[in-house]
Amino acid sequence: MFKTSFVRFSGLLGVCSLGLVLAFPAFSATPDSNEKAPKARVTKAVKHAAPARKIVKARNVKQASMRNVPQKPSFGQIAGLHGALDPLSLKSSVALVIDQDTREVLFSKNDHAVLPIASITKLMTGVIISSANLSMDEMLTVTQDDVDTEKGSSSRLSVGTSLTRGELLHLALMSSENRAAHALGRTYPGGLSVFVSQMNAKAKSLGMNDTRYVEPTGLSSQNQSSAQDLATLVNAAHGDATLRELSTSTGHQVAVGRKTLQYNNTNRLVKNPDWDIGLQKTGYISEAGQCLVMQTKIAGRKLIMVFLDSAGKLSRLGDAERVRRWVEAGPVAMRKVNTVETSKLVGG
Repeated sequence: MFKTSFVRFSGLLGVCSLGLVLAFPAFSATPDSNEKAPKARVTKAVKHAAPARKIVKARNVKQASMRNVPQKPSFGQIAGLHGALDPLSLKSSVALVIDQDTREVLFSKNDHAVLPIASITKLMTGVIISSANLSMDEMLTVTQDDVDTEKGSSSRLSVGTSLTRGELLHLALMSSENRAAHALGRTYPGGLSVFVSQMNAKAKSLGMNDTRYVEPTGLSSQNQSSAQDLATLVNAAHGDATLRELSTSTGHQVAVGRKTLQYNNTNRLVKNPDWDIGLQKTGYISEAGQCLVMQTKIAGRKLIMVFLDSAGKLSRLGDAERVRRWVEAGPVAMRKVNTVETSKLVGG
């Protein structure tokens, strides 16, 4: 149980709107493979027939038109969670900061709201694979079944690519590779349905009662959870040395045929010397917004941070920086934010 030292501000609106959030049907989102939208394609006919400068112009026109298309709102925006104010002026509509040792809640905002979690899903995928005692050296092959039909996202792992289970797990956790994560679930003993059942069973055993998984990548908006549940997941995953190592790896190369592919971490904070990160995972689909979970050490304290439904790719990192500076400022600064104490207990 986590002892609360902070009253959630008007963000409690999110708690009241859980049913509203869950009631919205899934809708299409900006595709995410490694959390990047696919690049605009130029057909072979145009590529070979048009002068280079015309191709550039066509690309510029297309890119300009794409910029003018309004972004689809996240579930959090639809539910009005972005209207919640907080003393740190975070850009994430959901946030939770917990002392990992004492279980004290240092900061919370809409932490009970149940929202899509995008590629944060892959953290549970990693938990199931790592704890299954499967051979990490076994070669697995990407098939057509691993191609994203949910969002139409691209991947650098073409159909027919063979990598070890350990390499696929590395790419899924570090670089959020969707086909890698799907292949891990598909090749699990019993198949994908058994794997997803294991994900949900593990969540239930951890007390993650707000959490539901339907697939192992996070591309589906039906994969949903709350900040409180995700803090519990981060705490459990941090106990696994393999997950700590792979999720915080700054980069990794894999040999694919005659090519060597360089993959990098989707969280740039792992390269920042100001941060001591023990475990992390990022996520994005338009229904979920930009998401980030981390275990980190700040001012001698082990903390778990959860940021969901942030406005932009950099704002989730900015929120983490705001919290870090707040904790580093010491007890006096923290008391100024935590002006009212409550005896409310939260599950963990």
